[in-house]
Amino acid sequence: MSRLFASIDLGGTNIKCAFAREDGEILLSQSTPTCSHEGPNAVLDRMANLVKEMEEASGEEPEGVGIGIPGLVDLRAGVTKFFPNFPTQWRDVPVREILEPAIHHPVYLLNDVRTATLGELTFGHGKGTSLTMVFFALGTGIGGGIVIDGKLRLGPMGAAGEIGHQTILPGGPLCGCGNRGCLETLASGPAITAAGVRLMKSGMAPRLHEITGGDASRVNPETVAAAAEQGDEKVRDEILQAAEFLGIGVANMVTALHPDLVVLGGGVAQMGKILFDTVRSAMLKRVGMFPPDEVQIKPSQLGDKAGTLGGIALAMNKGLINE
Repeated sequence: MSRLFASIDLGGTNIKCAFAREDGEILLSQSTPTCSHEGPNAVLDRMANLVKEMEEASGEEPEGVGIGIPGLVDLRAGVTKFFPNFPTQWRDVPVREILEPAIHHPVYLLNDVRTATLGELTFGHGKGTSLTMVFFALGTGIGGGIVIDGKLRLGPMGAAGEIGHQTILPGGPLCGCGNRGCLETLASGPAITAAGVRLMKSGMAPRLHEITGGDASRVNPETVAAAAEQGDEKVRDEILQAAEFLGIGVANMVTALHPDLVVLGGGVAQMGKILFDTVRSAMLKRVGMFPPDEVQIKPSQLGDKAGTLGGIALAMNKGLINE
């Protein structure tokens, strides 16, 4: 029987845990509410209990646990440094020191989007190759990861790859990081949603109004894309503008790294052809120092399992601390 590992995704709403084999076969998955307002110790208790419950259900114990976390972490010490969207921001929480005695397994931490990048590298498009790849996670924010010659580039704090915070529009919208005009403010899910709400409330998106019943809370990238497909030209223009901004970000990464592959993952990537065609066109238009035609732009092969399988890969590789 092949070896078993565990993956934990620590999200703002839920803690998700999966057990999988070293070939990426997911055997079991469960989740529990995060309740981050109760503080780090309570969250870590729930995390430990979830692992124990899954061990009982599966009748097996994992060899290690990889955790994707929504912020910065000291990779070697297993100590969280900064969670921007959690109460107390989890500054200097000794996660490994607390969890390992509770679950009796090695624990490894990595930023959640770098974890998803590792998943794509190990079990998705990068499997069995030594390619150079840039991974864009397009969702509530825009995160990323960079793979160079088959190895995930981490940097001193595992923070290398914050490609959603490259400046695209100087003087543009204020970003949560403190900068203005970051890619995240222009092409993330909330940016696209906000444009849809504005158009709907201005009477310029009749199809979107019909799809959502005029309820702004139902406007999201999926309904915005549907409205564009059904004939809302103004909505389509906003999607094309967001995709053009994303294409500029992709072009910047292509110029800097000349990767073999750019992967677009996350919920926004589900918008499909209108997004990918525009991003590729913008990239080809803006990269002039070398022929960029052979740079591939593809959707994630793992979809919403990239982060889960990245946690498995993290545990298999013992935290990447020797990379």
